[in-house]
Amino acid sequence: GFVGMRRKMREAFDELWIIDLEGDNLGARKTENVFAIQTPVAIAIGVLYKKAQPQTPAKVHYAKVTGTREEKYSKLNEVKTFADLEWQDCLGGWFEPFLPCGQGNYCAWPLLTDLFPWQLNGVQWKRTWPIGETREVLEARWRTLVSAPKDQRGALLRETEARTAMREIESLNGKDKLPSINSLPADATPLPALRYAWRSFDRQWILPDNRFCDRPRPDLWAAHSERQIYLTSHLAGVLGIGPASTATANVPDLHYFCGRGGKDVIPLWRDAEASQANLPSGLLVVLNPCLGNVTPEDFFAYCYALLATPAYVETYSEELTVPGPRIPITKDRAVFQQAAQLGRRLIWLHTYGERFVPSGQRSGEVPQGRARNPRTVPGEPKNYPEDFFYNETSEMLRVGKGEFGPVPKAVWDFSVSDFHVVHSWLNYRMKDGAGRSSSPLDEIRPQQWTMGMTDELLQLLWVLEATVAIFPNLKQTLEAVIAGETFRADELPQPTATERKPPSEEEEITTQPGLGV
Repeated sequence: GFVGMRRKMREAFDELWIIDLEGDNLGARKTENVFAIQTPVAIAIGVLYKKAQPQTPAKVHYAKVTGTREEKYSKLNEVKTFADLEWQDCLGGWFEPFLPCGQGNYCAWPLLTDLFPWQLNGVQWKRTWPIGETREVLEARWRTLVSAPKDQRGALLRETEARTAMREIESLNGKDKLPSINSLPADATPLPALRYAWRSFDRQWILPDNRFCDRPRPDLWAAHSERQIYLTSHLAGVLGIGPASTATANVPDLHYFCGRGGKDVIPLWRDAEASQANLPSGLLVVLNPCLGNVTPEDFFAYCYALLATPAYVETYSEELTVPGPRIPITKDRAVFQQAAQLGRRLIWLHTYGERFVPSGQRSGEVPQGRARNPRTVPGEPKNYPEDFFYNETSEMLRVGKGEFGPVPKAVWDFSVSDFHVVHSWLNYRMKDGAGRSSSPLDEIRPQQWTMGMTDELLQLLWVLEATVAIFPNLKQTLEAVIAGETFRADELPQPTATERKPPSEEEEITTQPGLGV
């Protein structure tokens, strides 16, 4: 933001010196502030010698002071001259952020949102009870709802302006009309439960019933199929440490990526038939002479390989304080193919074996890791787990009276932009659950730990273990990409206004040339 202000400062001064004191307590990278406020602080010094060439932007220098509030004060008190700080040169364009240049030509690379022009929000229910850890708990909530007296169903539903117990609603596919909740008999059957992308790596279940969902995102459901893949990220805020993106094969929640929401879901395909790729027209025509016969799936996997490594956020930590990841597209065919291959494996893992299934593997299976379940979690209701504990020395994870291990510390600590994946998965499955309560129906919880829960926890641990093992290769690949020649944004076609619209708003749907479809 504030691009106009940055231009004015570059016009008014010959040199700018920016001292970044950090202090963001609202985003994913929380640091201690020098003042009792939530937003970060910087000292800006503008120097005017004699602006002989007003058309030349001021040269900008950058330094960062880190630590606790007291440490920052102490460091600042020691500064007597400019030479007492370590300065880095900043990007030189009129509108560029006041940040160091970093590795590679980051600001010349295309934005992720220009490479995949259609982005949308995940599903927002405005109530939590239609989402559950098991199908059985959702069926129990449904039975309680439809068997309740009609004058109590509105409170159980948690009525909003958009959804009431008296209102008829179209189904998610838009083809049927669903009767009002109050008109349902006590023996009415629910729609079959579906898998749902609740949080990164956490697949829960939903009742896919539009009567319960305020913002179902019809375009998202219309484009969903067994070929669809969703890339999720934090596109409007500052990314924290960890992968800059996660992928899922299931329709994602608004807060799927890291517990915070936004316009953060990027589908690979614009339609359920997977005939229209979510790419600018002509993009692959530009890339193919250099990189070979690139398919939409190849390009999607390539981008995911770069974003899914923590090295991406570590390398471009400063640049990413300006929201919106940028993608370095290599001009080296071998490097591109290596990244795409790694991205395909990651997507296979992160979709729990449902997408990009390697030859010889069955769909829905993930490779076994080291973790086992040497001590079973008891299945009796009285022994349902209320807490969990991780022993770093023995690499053992205790869940109630059960044990899982070995669990490497890197798996236990695995986080996505300050969202701790294993902790969150377990918190939602403890006796009291996690998150807010929206209705008395939320009090209907799983009554016993099942073998299905054990299998799902093992799969989560195996997927994260395999992911961590790939990180060194991903880092090397990212380094190879940024060390070589890359495409600039101005070398690639820009998306049209129509390509940025949802498919339902397209004026005319045509097969796009050069997309391999």
